[in-house]
Amino acid sequence: MSLTTHLPSNGLPQLFRIGVKPLGDDQWIDVDDKLALYLDEKDRLAKERFDDIFVAEPGTEAAQAEVLARLVDNLEEKFPESYRRNGPVLDILSTKRRIALEDQTSPPLWIAASLVQEDLVLLRKGESGWRLAAAALCFPSSWRLAEKFGRTIHEIHAPVPGFGAQTRNATIIGRMFDNLRPETPMIRWNWSLYGDDELFHPNESDAYRFGKGARAENVFVRAERQVLTRLRTSGDILFTIRIYIDPLDALEKQPEAVQIAQDLIDQLHELDDAQLAYKGLTEEKAQLLVRLGELVS
Repeated sequence: MSLTTHLPSNGLPQLFRIGVKPLGDDQWIDVDDKLALYLDEKDRLAKERFDDIFVAEPGTEAAQAEVLARLVDNLEEKFPESYRRNGPVLDILSTKRRIALEDQTSPPLWIAASLVQEDLVLLRKGESGWRLAAAALCFPSSWRLAEKFGRTIHEIHAPVPGFGAQTRNATIIGRMFDNLRPETPMIRWNWSLYGDDELFHPNESDAYRFGKGARAENVFVRAERQVLTRLRTSGDILFTIRIYIDPLDALEKQPEAVQIAQDLIDQLHELDDAQLAYKGLTEEKAQLLVRLGELVS
């Protein structure tokens, strides 16, 4: 799949904008030819560092099971070429995997996450607002699950310029979560630029990740497709995050190369100092502008 296939039809989303809209007829789960690669990486992380990729509050078990049941039904209906249920197991045909859906040794949310490329985050309303109550998060983009577990959305967004507590964006997000309806999932996109194509990326990007020359070398566009779905029974919100990673080199082979490169240039110029710092681009903005300029010249 090309880079443009991974992005919304209207081009790159604007950074530091809420940018949420109804999902419409689009599928809330995406399955592509990299399914086996993503699931293999989830397996590896589960064996080596499960405590870093899974958390859950006591009392979330029923909501986790609700997520699993909804997901299995959806996969059977929408992706019959990839998923087939056989009683208590689900066969992932393209990867030759057989997943026990009633495995009592694994949390239901983890079983659900082991079926798809998405990360799954469960949000629950409390006295202080919506908080991260459970998550299977294998592919973070420069954040650590343990640091966000149990925190409210406002606290989680505190480092994001313009999204902390008492900001207009925080108020809008809280209201949107409160009013989210099960029949109307919502979608938004985000993107970042990295110097590698690692899926598991909990740390801030290192300096010189694009090289030390005047021209950025190893540049990868990391796009996030985020979907919010209100669960009917528990009332919790399922937040799914699908990561797509493509090298910037892939742009050169696409008809939309000039437009996407120009979008990137324009947004880099628009970011203020705090926003550049949050995206880890303070020191490397000039390098990126040189590289992107080659595509529009």
